[in-house]
Amino acid sequence: MRKIIILILSVVCCHPVTAQTYTLEQLKDSALYHNIQIRSALHDIEAARQQRKEAFTKYFPDISGIGFWFNTNHGMAKANITPSEVIPPAFAQLLPAEGAAMLANPIQLSMMKNGTIAGISALQPVFAGGQIIYGNKLARMGEDVSRLQLHRSENEVEKMVEQYFWQLVSLKEKVKTIEAVEEMLADIHKDVSVAVDAGVVMRNDLLQVQLRQNETESTRLELMANISFLQRILAQCCGLQNASFELAYQTDELPSIAIRQDHEQALPHTVEYQLLDKQVEAAGIQKKMAVGQNLPTVALGGGYDYHNLLGNDYNFGMMFVTVSVPISGWWGGSHAIKRKNIEYRKAVNQMADHSEMLKIKMQKAWDDVNTSYRQLEIAHRSIEQAQENLRLNRDYYKAGISKMSDLLEAQLLYQQACDKRADTYADYQNKLLEYRLSVGQ
Repeated sequence: MRKIIILILSVVCCHPVTAQTYTLEQLKDSALYHNIQIRSALHDIEAARQQRKEAFTKYFPDISGIGFWFNTNHGMAKANITPSEVIPPAFAQLLPAEGAAMLANPIQLSMMKNGTIAGISALQPVFAGGQIIYGNKLARMGEDVSRLQLHRSENEVEKMVEQYFWQLVSLKEKVKTIEAVEEMLADIHKDVSVAVDAGVVMRNDLLQVQLRQNETESTRLELMANISFLQRILAQCCGLQNASFELAYQTDELPSIAIRQDHEQALPHTVEYQLLDKQVEAAGIQKKMAVGQNLPTVALGGGYDYHNLLGNDYNFGMMFVTVSVPISGWWGGSHAIKRKNIEYRKAVNQMADHSEMLKIKMQKAWDDVNTSYRQLEIAHRSIEQAQENLRLNRDYYKAGISKMSDLLEAQLLYQQACDKRADTYADYQNKLLEYRLSVGQ
């Protein structure tokens, strides 16, 4: 799991006046700290940890106590007894005549009108078909899955921040290009104004320059609006209090080409593959639990009890063994086992199929990286060619052998080449990120 670095001074506490400068890593770390999805994933890990601890308690005896007091309107055990029917005749003959006559009168008995019952017992499972062991394995697996899901959420947050970052970089580079173009057009406007005043060139050339300046100004306004919007979005993602900030980056030099990974070896390191593996493992454990639920369960118990139901305090201890054998349950249980076995085979097949798709995704991401890098090389060459073309057309215009439209066309080609490099550089960084995520880096 990626360690989340809390940048309290350099990221969270933004300076109220001076715009701060952030690197990509600082923004990603801040986003990981403030993102709600990440916090929810951390809560899921803690919940899974508590569930694992709960499952562990099943290894220990189940201790319970009971207390019961009652008072009824009459005794719960009532009986009418005639002494002459229970006393032997030989004994009755020894009694006086009056006493013998009383033996024929019935006597009413009433017991357990009130009383107290209390006890404590402990039941230790000895054999439960492996359900306790497999239940603990599932709980530990649930914690592992929660950590993997946190890792996946971190990847998604970092991907989102990096995409916004390079999109913003592309726009800022275009603003730099606009500034250079504006300076260039200002120089051309100055030269053409002098030429018009001198009657060397027609005023139409000056109007063409002014129109291009208007287009450039309009483009700048659109770029600044988009930059402002993206900075607010990025500030919200990263928990920044101030949306006015600068980015630390380098786009002037051509980056080194990425190194291709061994996709077969990289596969087990991807979060997606590990989640598939956990899914197969969980299906196997659930199949074993289904078998265990249809096996006999044995438990050893002991207890200590007290009651005064017969008017006297009486307490006693006992040991006992319980054996539970599912008999009719095997009818439905056999089908449950078959169903779990089918689900296990299904999980195995899905893992094999998705693993192939993951390797295809890796290769596609690598192809995109290569293509984007070649495009970036072309963009760098195009700038050099556009600069030379612009220089030549400017010289030709000053020499009077080319038209203003040709010069402005050369300027536009140069601007487009610079914009293309900015877009291509951002696209390459995004493609590189996609490839790193696909191989589990």
